[in-house]
Amino acid sequence: MTKHVIVIGAGIVGVSSAIWLKRFGHDVTIIDRDGPGQGTSFGNAGLLAACAMVPVTTPGLIAKAPKMLLDPDSPLFLRWSYLPKIAPWLVRYLKHANDPDTRRISSNLADITADTVDQHFALTEGLKAREYLCKSDYVFAYSTCNEFNEDRYTWQLRRDHGFEPTVIEGPAVQEFDPSFGPKITCLAIVKDHGFVTDPGGYVAALAREFEEMGGRVIAATVKDIETRSPGRPSVVTSAGPMDADAVVLASGAWSKQLMSKLGVSVPLESERGYHIVMKNASGAPRVPSMISSGKFVATPMARGLRCAGIVELGGLEAGPSDAPFAMLRRKISEAFPNLEFDSEETWMGHRPATTDSLPLIGQVRETGVYTAFGHQHVGLTAGPKTGRIVASLISDQPTNQNLTAYSPHRFGV
Repeated sequence: MTKHVIVIGAGIVGVSSAIWLKRFGHDVTIIDRDGPGQGTSFGNAGLLAACAMVPVTTPGLIAKAPKMLLDPDSPLFLRWSYLPKIAPWLVRYLKHANDPDTRRISSNLADITADTVDQHFALTEGLKAREYLCKSDYVFAYSTCNEFNEDRYTWQLRRDHGFEPTVIEGPAVQEFDPSFGPKITCLAIVKDHGFVTDPGGYVAALAREFEEMGGRVIAATVKDIETRSPGRPSVVTSAGPMDADAVVLASGAWSKQLMSKLGVSVPLESERGYHIVMKNASGAPRVPSMISSGKFVATPMARGLRCAGIVELGGLEAGPSDAPFAMLRRKISEAFPNLEFDSEETWMGHRPATTDSLPLIGQVRETGVYTAFGHQHVGLTAGPKTGRIVASLISDQPTNQNLTAYSPHRFGV
């Protein structure tokens, strides 16, 4: 049965949901304030991070966090004025920094990340947007092999899910990729990954092709979701009210307020991320490379080298901080001493982070509203699969996946 579905949010998750819904035969409208690919999906490492199933909250984080916050070379930052507001969220978040929770979260993340390359290629089947996709290795760069060995816990989790690295050291590092400087002496290389040459352009291209399929994209602000009758939601927007048979809530870090209007309290915060694009760069790595000392990924893209990462806790309202950019520049210079570029472009955006590091995927009670947000670091990676799952749920098709861990009701009301 054809349904009219409204998708709130035009990032990778929302646009993926819309395309799969159209393929299932539905009448679909996307609503977004800023336009396709202009939010969090614009600014990221562009990585199809198949092995990104290890959460930030690994064992030992509680002991390490205070020192990291005081170290200007650490990838963890906090706007101290925001601490009173974020403290309750932070307490719940850090409670997961133990082995049983880490293994449980890792397993559930792997279910939506491990096949990311296949999912992106399935999403772009027959579409021109496929030209933005590249298959590649994924490199983890360490100062020493001792640092790699100290990372054994996270590597064992990756191995448990089928990702075995090839480790090279010494002169073989520069033979593999001459862009690495002498401070990088050990690489762990993982196959079967990929990247997007222009994340914002990719999502915008997908949205254009969605419109060519007969879908609609409307620029408007969503103010409320009403559920006056069972399974018949209505979206209140700056362009007027819009009735639907189903709604997909895929507005990332901005989803919390709309969920509260549905009577569901979600412990969601912005995990602010930063990137710098070195335009027309030479001396850059040839494949996406995670620089361990700064926990950022350097990805060769169409416009230059993009270096993206950082975790800053500071909410949705404050502007970018200077310290994360300064740290990124220092670490980039250390890793790639021969890097040359014409100019740089900076960006800060908002990753939607839940206290258990898992997204919300599923229907809110029997309202006809389906959640598809909270992906933290893996939005681009897991977006196409999430969209496919949500489209299947709305179409009453089997998902072949246990979605209990992603329930929008797991935090209570």
